[in-house]
This record gives sequence, C-alpha cells and structure tokens, in this order.
Amino acid sequence: MGLLGIVLSLGLLMYLAYRGITVLILAPLLALLALVLNGEFTLLGTYTQIFMAALGDYIVKYFPLFLLGAIFGKLMADSGSARAIAETIVGKLGPQNAIAAIVLSCGLLTYGGVSLFVVAFAVYPIAAEMFRRGDLPKRLIPAAIALGSFTFTMTAFPGTPAIQNAIPMPYFGTTPFAAPIVGIAAGLIMLIGGVVWLNFRARRASGRGEGYGDHEESAIGASAAIEGDTPSFTVALAPAVAVIILNALFTYVVIPAMDTGYLGSDKFGGVAIGDVRGIWAIIAALVFSILLIVALNFRRLSDLKTSINTGTFGSLLPAFNTASEVGYGAIIASLPAFFLVRDAVLGLTDNPLINVAVATNVLAGITGSASGGMSIALEALGDRFAEIAASAGISEQLMHRITTLSSGGFDALPHNGAVVTLLGICGLTHRQSYADIFVVAVMIPVFATIVAIILGTVGIV
Repeated sequence: MGLLGIVLSLGLLMYLAYRGITVLILAPLLALLALVLNGEFTLLGTYTQIFMAALGDYIVKYFPLFLLGAIFGKLMADSGSARAIAETIVGKLGPQNAIAAIVLSCGLLTYGGVSLFVVAFAVYPIAAEMFRRGDLPKRLIPAAIALGSFTFTMTAFPGTPAIQNAIPMPYFGTTPFAAPIVGIAAGLIMLIGGVVWLNFRARRASGRGEGYGDHEESAIGASAAIEGDTPSFTVALAPAVAVIILNALFTYVVIPAMDTGYLGSDKFGGVAIGDVRGIWAIIAALVFSILLIVALNFRRLSDLKTSINTGTFGSLLPAFNTASEVGYGAIIASLPAFFLVRDAVLGLTDNPLINVAVATNVLAGITGSASGGMSIALEALGDRFAEIAASAGISEQLMHRITTLSSGGFDALPHNGAVVTLLGICGLTHRQSYADIFVVAVMIPVFATIVAIILGTVGIV
C-alpha cells in the first residue's frame, strides 16, 4: 500500500502539473497524500518540519543563482544584446544553414547565462523569418530552439552557469567545471546529433514538397518580435563571455587565494571552501557580468529599474517551484516504503554511475523538471551515492557530470514546463512539433549520457 501511495502521488503530480495546476499547491498536497496512504497521519508536523525545512534549505543554497540569472537574462533581452547575438550568427550562416544558426545562437546565449525562456522569446522571431526564407517547415523551430537551449549548454559543457550544473556541487564537493572531457564529449554528441537529425528531417520534408507552411503568429510570438536599438555583436557578446571567463577565474584563482578558514566556525555553518566554492564563483561571475551589461548598454536600458525589478520577480516562481519539488521529495524520502525504492536503485547494478543516472532520469521525467528531479534524487540519495562512488574509486567530478547529464534526458517529456512554453511562443502544438523535440531533447541526450557513463567507467574524466 505504501509503494502504491508513492506511485499514485507521483502519477498525480505529473498529470496535474501537465494540466496546468501549480506545483506550489500540488507538491505539498500530493506528498501528504502519499504520507496518509503509507499509514501516517502526522500531516502538520510533516508539512512544517520536513516539507518546509527542505524547501527552505534549497532556497538558502540556490536562490541567488535564480535571482541573478533572471536579472542577467532580462538585461540581455532589454538591452537588445540577445537579439544582436542571434541576428549576427544567423546572418553569417545564412538561410541555407538556418537550423545550425538557430541552434548555435541559442547555445551561445544559454551558455553565457541567459535563461532559456528569455532565449526562446528573443530567438523565435529570427528563427521564423529564417525558416520562412529557407522554406523550412516551421514545425522544426521548437526542436531547434530546444536543442540549443536545454541540452548541451544546460547539462554537458563544463562551466555552464545553469542551475542544473550547480545543484550537484554541495553533494560531491565539485565545481562547475567538473569532468570537462566527459562533458564536452557528451555535449558534442547532443549538438552534432541534434543538428544532423533536424537537417535530415528538413530534407525529408523538402522531398515531400513541404515548406514553411501558412501559419498565423501566436500572440506570444508576435509580441516577441518587437524591434529596438541593438548593440554591436562584440558589445552584446561581451557579458555572455564574461560569465564563463569570470566563472573559471573565481573558481581556480580568486577564491583559492582568499582566506576562507573562517568558514569552519559555527557562525558560518562549519563548512569547507569546497562546499561553497562553485556557487560563490557563479554568483560573483553573474554580478560582475550584470554590471558589465549595464555599463555597456546604459543608454539602451531606458528603464533600468523596471528591468531589474521584472527580472527579480521573474526569478521567484521558478525558484519556489523547484524548491517545492525538493520539499515533496523530502517527504517521499521519509516514508518507509521509499526505502524499498532506494534499495532497488542502489542495488540496480554495481556501477553507481548507472544507478544515479537511472534515479535522476526517472525523477526528472516524473516531475517534468531537470532541476526538480535531480534535486529530489540527490536529497534522498546524494550522500549514499557519494559514499558508494568513493568506495568504488569513482571520482566526485564524474558523479557530478553524470548526475547533471541525467537530469536533461527524460525531463523534456510532454508535460515539461519549458516544452509547453516553447510551443506556445512558436504557436505550435505537441502534435505538430513534439516528435522532433523528443529526439533532440530526450533520445539523443540519453544516448550521450550512456556514452559518458562508458567513458567514465573506463577512466576518462
């Protein structure tokens, strides 16, 4: 009955989230439903002492990344920088390479710290125009944007400031640049494999005489197409490049040179610098890059206060949605029936890389969230995974990268919020476009993760 309660709770979470009910309400209610079906009735105590405690811990650790990332993305959009980068790349590659141009534009922006939602709004109007000129099917645009925005730059390439790359750091004592060789290899598989697939689909469509088609622009997509003064490509690109360079500089030079012995005192939680170095580096990189955007685009940012406020408010819902899913996972992990699930995952194979990949992928698929699924998996099993990896002689860096890669596989199932939003921006439906999204954002990333596990198992990090 306890296992049935967990399965029913997870199933309802997936279904009702897909139907548009906020996770802020669903997560505690369905976690408490699982609690009751497990024969426990400590509802108020579980809600305040387990759910809210886990939610609060997550916000304490990661809210600065949500906040600064949202402000950075908003300023990149409002200054015209995001659009300038996309237009330049597309202009250089031309309509005949529209798919690769859109993928690279999205990849450069997201790797530089711009939110995937901001990227989708900024790039879609350009993509629509380029696909129309090249007479490519519009139904392929969402997959091209998805490939560039939430695959290789979200989970694979080392140094990415994406929250998915930050979450494993406290559990494994790693940095954003963990396992760079494996990460680059997996990222290239996603990038090249996805572009090859989409170009294959475009050629097949052309052979059938299918072109762009006759489409009415959605209200969302149309609003994103507003023109404005844009900076030069160099000025636009500078803050995005600064995020990556400063991230590395703070990780390997500045923070190691600082006197951080005080962190060991009770006042600061008795932590080691390795526990916080990665998060500190991303925070510092984003702060300086935000200041750089403002300095380079001060005249273009006609209402700086509104841009910052809008970015700030825009960070709240994603942060608390993910934190609520972490609270949900904490309650599920406290149930007696969950120990059966835990033991099954931990005993799945003798290879902890496979075990963490399966656990993270399954939970990311159920929740429809890469960060949410990974957070639940690590909250429940992170310490055990770290112990098992250490005893098996597997590096913490590799565990970090495989966990991050695994969060970006099954997360992009149809109920994923980013998928739903992207289709809305493009004015298309799941029936029209989801099959190609599934290939580039689910199938190929899962294959890349398998290759990464093989590389890691034979000793390549």
